[in-house]
Order: sequence, then structure tokens, then C-alpha cells
Amino acid sequence: MTKLLETHDLHVYYGQKEALKGINLSFDEGGITALIGPSGSSKSTYLRTLNRMNDLIPDVTITGTIKFRGQDIYVPQTDLVTLRKEIGMVFQQPNPFPFSIYDNVIFGLKLAGEKDHERLDQVVETSLKQAAVWDEVKDHLHESALSLSGGQQQRVCIARVLAVSPQIILLDEPTSALDPISSSQIEATLLKLRTDYTIITVTHNLQQASRIADRTAFFMNGEVIEVDDTKKIFMNPAHKQTEDYISGRFG
Repeated sequence: MTKLLETHDLHVYYGQKEALKGINLSFDEGGITALIGPSGSSKSTYLRTLNRMNDLIPDVTITGTIKFRGQDIYVPQTDLVTLRKEIGMVFQQPNPFPFSIYDNVIFGLKLAGEKDHERLDQVVETSLKQAAVWDEVKDHLHESALSLSGGQQQRVCIARVLAVSPQIILLDEPTSALDPISSSQIEATLLKLRTDYTIITVTHNLQQASRIADRTAFFMNGEVIEVDDTKKIFMNPAHKQTEDYISGRFG
């Protein structure tokens, strides 16, 4: 059966420096995969290759293949706008645009030419509900998203990704800039979304990975040391490096 997303022998170089050293990973539909590992292990670099965000970095070289639904996303004819609609991304720092909550959520749809106000209203409500922030913002939709708390801003950013109906959501340490209560709200949101979307998240928070992820991949020095069910990775890892990292001996 074709995997939803697969990377084969993926190498990334920044100039002469090899950041990723032949990554082989694949993802089925649905569920949450956590990418863990010490700082500098290139987890975020890997995540950013999956919707070609690394294209924006000067002097980057990428070899190997990344296939989404069996199609190589690095072929020249790939439409990046469509790709990033299908594979959306939420960043470490909440990054709402400096306009209203409503206009933040519909940004991608407006870009795609959607003008039906009834449909836009419906998408805003549905997406904000999915992102578990509707009740907090429904009376303030035409106020600036920048007036929200950090946790609310991050959930609005998740709603903005959901509004264009992606198949995959990439999250780069989505709670690291947030307080514990906001972080737990984001975690609860992701657990609700995991049945309808394929979620791949980078996290430094091992407790978070153990709480929300179905699968976990352990990265070190630009390589995947092991990938398995989260429970197995945490309770009975196959590699000593994984065990040392999870038990806090380094990292």
C-alpha cells in the first residue's frame, strides 16, 4: 500500500555541512508522529523539507526523494502553493498576520480566490472549532489576532492551516513558546485532530511526545536512530542512544 508521505535517502546540505544524512521515514494516514532528539539533530530541517520550506534558505542542497501520495514533491513542475495547502505548517512562535482573526483564518482561501461569504463564514467557524478556540474568540472575530494571548494566537494559526483542508499538518515545536496551560490546550487540540489529519510534530518535550504521539522517531546528528510506537520507544528502546536520551543522560 502506498504511504501517504515517504522520504527515501534524504540528504540536506547547508553549503558544505551535511544536516540530514540519508533519512528513510514514512507516514500513514492519520495519527501523530513526534520527532524527538537533542538540539542540532536536524529534526526541524527534516520537517521543513516535507513542504519544501528549505527552498527558501540560500545555499541549500537536497538529494533523495520525498513522495506525497506517490508523487515526488521535488520535481520542477510541483506547484508549491498547492503543496503547502496539502501539507500545512505551524511554527514555534505563534505568527498570526497583523489583521483580524477572521481574515487570518480565511487567508489561504482568499488567496485561492474564494469569494462566497457564506462559505467563508462557515469555514471560519468550523476551523476555529476544530482548533478549540471558537468559544474564546467568536465575539471578537473582527478584532486583531495580535490582541490574543500566545496560546490563542497559536490555535488561530492552527485554524488558519485547517481552513484550507490539508492532509498533513507539520508542527515545529508548537508549544515551546507557550505557558503550561496553553500547551495543554494545544495538546488536547492535536489529540482531537489526529483522526482526521496526519500530524508530524517536532518537540523537545519528551513528556509531550509520550502523551500525544502514536509513533516517535529519534533523531541524532542528522540521522534517524530509531522509529517505533511511542510506548516502545519510551519503555523499551532498541538502541542505547535512544535509551540514554530518553533517560536524560544527554540532550
